[in-house]
Amino acid sequence: MPQTLAEKVWERHIVRRHEGEPDLLYVDLHLVHEVTSPQAFAELAARGWRVAAPDRTFATLDHIVPTGSQIRPFGDVMAETMTTAPCAIARSTASWIALPQVP
Repeated sequence: MPQTLAEKVWERHIVRRHEGEPDLLYVDLHLVHEVTSPQAFAELAARGWRVAAPDRTFATLDHIVPTGSQIRPFGDVMAETMTTAPCAIARSTASWIALPQVP
């Protein structure tokens, strides 16, 4: 039976498969976002670890920026409040570990 596109992509990215366990996949592109990335990068730093593939990891600020008007300050007070600190932290973190930033 023909495979779906999702099945083809999945099969081509399996690193390890064992019966009764989830497949281990190779992910060749990482998008990091402004909401939880600062905590993840802080954990890496605390353990003395580095991003494994910075050339395939891109920082993007897209989770808490409104999709309507991009004019600052945002009309949505909650969005303005939530955007300011996390976006600044994400930008400085991405710069610190030399990740490309997608505007």
